[in-house]
Amino acid sequence: MSAESDIEAVESAIPRDELARMTDDIVSALKTVYDPEIPSDIYELGLIYRVDIEDDRLVKIQMTLTAPGCPVAGEMPGWVEGAVRGVEGVMDVEVEMTFDPPWTPDRMSEEAQIAVGLF
Repeated sequence: MSAESDIEAVESAIPRDELARMTDDIVSALKTVYDPEIPSDIYELGLIYRVDIEDDRLVKIQMTLTAPGCPVAGEMPGWVEGAVRGVEGVMDVEVEMTFDPPWTPDRMSEEAQIAVGLF
């Protein structure tokens, strides 16, 4: 699964052009959050499983970590929430942490694979 398939388009009360802008801005915001142990952002690492933008502009994010015992497990959702909350048009953010399915390196984008030396 590529990182580009993480945001699902559905019918929305938000105008299409604004929804597209918000989607791009949310992805950009997610790309500002880094796992401190890996030289790539969480979006390119494939840690973001799902992003839903609700009609009331609540953004629901389902994400994971590279490992359940990650030292920043308690902090990472707050970093993600803070980054996305700054996007114009976002009213609220909910971050759900999941480990099902478990993260594997094949979720990483080619860019992230190069950054960590897998290529």
